[in-house]
Amino acid sequence: MPQTKHPLPDVQLLTSGHLPRLSGRSLDAHKGQFGHLLLIGGDRGFAGAALLSAESALRSGAGLVSLATRSEHVAAAAARLPEVMTQGTHSANQLMGLLARATVLVVGPGLGQGAWGRSLLSAAANAPLPQVWDADALNLLAQGELQLPAGSVITPHPGEAARLLGISTADIQADRPAAALALSKKYTAVAVLKGAGSLVASPDGRLARCDAGHPAMATAGLGDVLAGLVGALLAQGLSAFDAACLAVWLHARAGEQQGKLGRGLAASDLIPVIRQLLEEQSPCLS
Repeated sequence: MPQTKHPLPDVQLLTSGHLPRLSGRSLDAHKGQFGHLLLIGGDRGFAGAALLSAESALRSGAGLVSLATRSEHVAAAAARLPEVMTQGTHSANQLMGLLARATVLVVGPGLGQGAWGRSLLSAAANAPLPQVWDADALNLLAQGELQLPAGSVITPHPGEAARLLGISTADIQADRPAAALALSKKYTAVAVLKGAGSLVASPDGRLARCDAGHPAMATAGLGDVLAGLVGALLAQGLSAFDAACLAVWLHARAGEQQGKLGRGLAASDLIPVIRQLLEEQSPCLS
């Protein structure tokens, strides 16, 4: 990838007046119209990542949310998120029934890189569904043994992006627009390159940038919330590029609002703010 910066006159700046919108809901709407999102993740010691992502998807309007995770985490998930259908999953075979009912997958929050995570990710990769891959799903993707289904979104931070492209993190940061476009082209997926000035790139060459955000967002779990949000917007009918653009803006603006309170921002603080911003931007009743 060239290391010199190039002029990119077609970069779309994501602002409140220039964002994709969800359609309003009719008075007789029902949950089956807004997608069934299946989240796959939460290896031992990483239950929180999966729960954050599932809660984000639920609160961002997905009609149904299921969680495939380690059996040890089922009780905690049921206590915290009774609305999410949580299934203890030991192997890829146990995942098949869930995959058959899902319309969108979010894979990676707390997945780990052990045999359990590899097995579930391999099964997900063979499912012909729109997918959001984050965290360890990206680290396993970088090893070159899997291929993303069509209509998918990847959400790497600069370190993950460097592994996916086989270059250094410094190279990624030296020309972030070129890196985002290279990721999208290589994996034939919409790529969200996270960080200050997050970028959304499409395989057809579209590129968008979000300048919102706050330094208080430099904390654990923010990416899990973003992945669930992207998945929820996909489940409600947005295209991969539009879902990624809207999600990145909502996430950054929520962080900006909560960041005004200073240090100590927790990832879960963003979720109710995202819900409020989404309603302001795309009212449920229009």
